Formats: sequence, structure tokens, C-alpha cells
Amino acid sequence: MSAVAAAETAPALQASGSSFYLGMRILPKGQRDAMYAIYAFCREVDDIADSPGPREGRIEALNAWRADIEALYRGEVRPRTAALAPHVAPFRLPKQSFVDMIDGMEMDVLDTIRAPDWHTLDLYCDRVASSVGRLSARIFGLTDGEADQLAHHLGRALQLTNILRDIDEDAEIGRLYLPREGLERAGIGSRDPTPVLADANLAKVCAEVAERARRHYAEADSVMSRQPRRLVRAPRIMAAAYRSVLERTMKRGFAPPRARVSTGKLRVLAAVLRYGFA
Repeated sequence: MSAVAAAETAPALQASGSSFYLGMRILPKGQRDAMYAIYAFCREVDDIADSPGPREGRIEALNAWRADIEALYRGEVRPRTAALAPHVAPFRLPKQSFVDMIDGMEMDVLDTIRAPDWHTLDLYCDRVASSVGRLSARIFGLTDGEADQLAHHLGRALQLTNILRDIDEDAEIGRLYLPREGLERAGIGSRDPTPVLADANLAKVCAEVAERARRHYAEADSVMSRQPRRLVRAPRIMAAAYRSVLERTMKRGFAPPRARVSTGKLRVLAAVLRYGFA
């Protein structure tokens, strides 16, 4: 296999393990390849942030990605950006969105996030989720303004859903993304994940996060309702699958022990059948 063919194939292989693979598969080839490349980039920088290595080494690795992205937008294609390069100009992919994603990963590396205030949490959601949405929505064919609006709301909705779904996994590595203001309103004084997750009032904090996520899903629905259906098939599938995760997580509740709620490929397939061929 040639180096070019390998660069094109690797992102698809990485994406094949994602619960959204079925959703990406319905896209036309050009869009599909672009989404695979975006997904592969996100996986790589996320793996750097979550690796057990020293902070200094992880920051250096993220800065290496910054340099590669800067070079890409100067017209210099390096090996790691070979899969991204063909899609930057055709889909008007903004450099800042790649930088924002790296900045979000850096937030996880620079300090162990524990009970951020809502402003910081919203910034984190923008960087690690809405940044991807700003890239993805342009690939789907939305205009820049509509792409940014959809990314703002759907990215935050998905990330807040992730936070509620993954509270136990995050706590295992010392992280707590629940908002400080919500903890205070619930009368939870600790910022240590272990006692917070054992507190009887945990559900009150999670209900506040869930309500904000629902508002973002509703705003995303409003943006998508204004678009031609063919442009928003993929984001509708993502929204439907993750909205299901949110509601099943809230129905399960937060009393320990908590069984993790998965996206589930069958649920994604159901969303594909509902929205993918409309």
C-alpha cells in the first residue's frame, strides 16, 4: 500500500470502532472521508490528553500537533496531517477549530479539572466538542453562520451528556466536571470526586446539567429544522443517539452502584434508519 493510500485508510479504520461509524457511513464519499480524518485527529489529541505520561511530555505532544496544524495552513503537509489536507479548502475548515480542540485537550493536561464554574465548563465544552461541530457542520454543507450555531448547541449538548454518562470513569482519574455552582446549590461542599459521587444530593447537580443539555438539544433541533434535510442527516443521528443516552442516564439515576449507559450500535442504527434516508 502506498503512503498516500495508507494515510487515507487509517482514519477510516480508527472511525470504525466509533458508535457513530454507521452515521458517518451514510455520507457521500467526500464528506465521509473528511469526517474520518476529523475523527482521527480528535482521537489522537484526546489520547495524548488521557495518556498516563508526565504532563510536560503531553504538553509537548500537543504543541507538536499545533505546529503541524500551523504548517498545514501554510501549505506544508506533514505526515500526520496528510489525511486532513485534501479537505481543508473544499470544506472551508477553519484553522481555529483545530487549535480550539488542542486547547481543550490542554485544559485536561495542565490541571486536573475538578468542579469548574459554569463559565469554565462552557469554555471546555466549546473547545472539546463545539470545535468539532464547527468543522463537521461545514463538511455537512451548512453555511458558516448556521454551522457555528449548530456546533455551539449540539456540541455542548453532546459533551454535557458525556459528562453525566462518564462521571465514574472520570472520577477514577481524579476528574470532576460537574459545575461548582450546582454542587453548592445542592449543599455539596467537597470537590473531591469520591465523596461527591457518593453524596445523596448528587442527582440534584446532575439534573441541572441534564436540563442545560436538553435546552441545547432543543436549540440544535431549531437550527436543523431550518436546513435541507439532506444536510443534517448525520447531526440528527448524533443528536438522537446521544439524547437517548441522556434520558436513559437520568432514568437510571445516580445512586451507586451506577451501570454505565452506552450509546449502543443498535440505537445508532435506529437513528440511521429514521433520519438517514428521509
